[in-house]
Amino acid sequence: MKTMLVTGGAGFIGSNFVRTAVIDHHWRVINLDVLTYAGNQQSLVDLEGNKNHVFVQGDIGDIELVSTLLKKYQPQAIVNFAAESHVDRSIDGPAAFVETNVVGTCNLLQSSLDFWRTLDKAGQASFRFLHVSTDEVYGSLGDDGLFTEEHQYAPNSPYSASKAASDHFVRAYFHTYGMPVLTTNCSNNYGPYQFPEKLIPLIIHNAVNGKPLPIYGNGMNIRDWLYVVDHCEAILTVLEKGKVGDVYNVGGLNEKTNMDVVKTVCTLLDDALPDSAHKPHDSLITYVKDRPGHDARYAIDASKLETELGWKPKETFETGMAKTLAWYLENTRWVESVLDGSYQGQRLGVDDGS
Repeated sequence: MKTMLVTGGAGFIGSNFVRTAVIDHHWRVINLDVLTYAGNQQSLVDLEGNKNHVFVQGDIGDIELVSTLLKKYQPQAIVNFAAESHVDRSIDGPAAFVETNVVGTCNLLQSSLDFWRTLDKAGQASFRFLHVSTDEVYGSLGDDGLFTEEHQYAPNSPYSASKAASDHFVRAYFHTYGMPVLTTNCSNNYGPYQFPEKLIPLIIHNAVNGKPLPIYGNGMNIRDWLYVVDHCEAILTVLEKGKVGDVYNVGGLNEKTNMDVVKTVCTLLDDALPDSAHKPHDSLITYVKDRPGHDARYAIDASKLETELGWKPKETFETGMAKTLAWYLENTRWVESVLDGSYQGQRLGVDDGS
């Protein structure tokens, strides 16, 4: 059985990935997470007692801790999810994003490089460092075209700027030191265990409770939506088959406006909760001031991943959304437990200098 170190494995995408890697792909996972507001061990309850999942609370920037874990467990791979990831929060406080996403990733890379250099030639050849990033590093698209792996970086938010910087450090460790790295840039994820500050779980939570459904600006901003389990399978595919030093874009082939997403949720809720006092749920839609610097459109070209490695998403937006809604309706206790008082659905990222 192979071992990997996963950072940020108690977060939304990370916890889904850990579950997929352990249960479906039979990896042993050493799960390192500092447990910020968005990291929650309740997202991993089904792995309690599983000998192939080892949870460690700690920071990727802690070089001594990371070095100790690498020496002890001798992983064949490191998958880096650890990141501050919410654009609105980055507008309110950019420094935390620099600290985790840039400095933390750089420290993790250095610890990994030091460990990689201790391996024999066969171990060095088979080792992989996979960095999980975002399509937001590419900036905003016009009405047509898609982000390819060669697209010029043009980040427009403090969040995307911090992720762009971390991507560049990963690239530099490959070209400077020869460390075998891989990078994935994904589109917007959705699915189980997503913290309810993000659009889809926030809309579900608010609609069920009869609260306003906030739409930024006119609701016409477009994103490509990727079901989280499809994303996890893509990462494992890149990890096992990807060409060292390469970048792979991961998309869901589901371009939707924010308004389309919200109305889809409302329609599904109308059907799922026919006796709801808040039906029709789209009557709760309210328009709020747009996010500063809100990118108009993202869309991923994932053809490289499909052509070279044979991956493509299994879920359509409709099937993925049906699974997502069903999960949140069945797991209201999880949602309430993560809303511990530090965040109660309030608007973030409105500091535009006025």
